[in-house]
Amino acid sequence: MKRSEVNAILRDAEQFIKEHHFELPPFAAWTAQDWQSKGHECDEIRDNMLGWDITDYGLGRFDEVGLVLVTIRNGNQNNDKYRKPYAEKLLISRENQVCPMHFHWYKMEDIINRGGGVLMMQLYLSTPDGTLDKDSPVTVVSDGVRLTVAAGTVLELRPGQSVTLTQGMYHAFWAKEGGGRVLIGEVSQCNDDNTDNRFCEPMGRFPEIEEDEEPYRLLCNEYSAAD
Repeated sequence: MKRSEVNAILRDAEQFIKEHHFELPPFAAWTAQDWQSKGHECDEIRDNMLGWDITDYGLGRFDEVGLVLVTIRNGNQNNDKYRKPYAEKLLISRENQVCPMHFHWYKMEDIINRGGGVLMMQLYLSTPDGTLDKDSPVTVVSDGVRLTVAAGTVLELRPGQSVTLTQGMYHAFWAKEGGGRVLIGEVSQCNDDNTDNRFCEPMGRFPEIEEDEEPYRLLCNEYSAAD
């Protein structure tokens, strides 16, 4: 992805979030220049990868396979310095823009439609060796109601609705065509995008960025260490 594309996506995401009357924490508005003056008092943001995250999963087709995320709070599975056992994110999914099929070994999460269109959520179980189980029915809880559905079922989550994804449950999601983008909430156990994602098909997590202009915001994997 080009930096100019990332910058445009971030500006658009900020506007979309404001339209839904959701306020982000101060660090989400820091510029690259602001970060130059941030010392060790901001290590929790660096170490736990809080802030903006744009991904095309290394495929170079963001409009088709991609996601905008901002991590608002997060603990750390690998560092006892941070004792929060939970995380919170906002995500933005465009119409027919797929977050590809994956599961988490450690993290359990609630995915919530916070507003906008209809969120489409496709579910499968995984086999003991981590591959996709195309046959077994899936038992899942949606807003406190337990459902058992056939493998590959696509749930339609309207604003206010949510689904609880347990460890090892494959899921892919996108905004339904014709309904517009979806503002998604994620409330979960600690998030670790470096080690806790198992994609059904091999792919990356963070994009390679071609620097064609200055960054509007640094992404969560771009912070430099404090002096």
